[in-house]
Amino acid sequence: MLTYKAMYKFLEGAVHGEVLDFPGAITAGKDLDEARVLLRSALVDMAETHILHGEPLPIPDPKISEPDADLEEPIHLLLTAAQSIAISALERAP
Repeated sequence: MLTYKAMYKFLEGAVHGEVLDFPGAITAGKDLDEARVLLRSALVDMAETHILHGEPLPIPDPKISEPDADLEEPIHLLLTAAQSIAISALERAP
């Protein structure tokens, strides 16, 4: 499990959410609960994209902080391994 840092900024009618140490994991929701759910989903999507492209995941930085944040808290990314084998028509032996 990797632990990153989420930050939330309360705006008029919305809550901005961002994973500070995972660039690109950003979202907004109508309230804190929705922003948390959407940010978890954004973090998973960004991690999957990195993995599919063969890119390393950012290293969590427990010291990172955003002075303008209204709330900062840990956000966890749990990775599980799975194996999928697919044989295309071009790969099949004659």
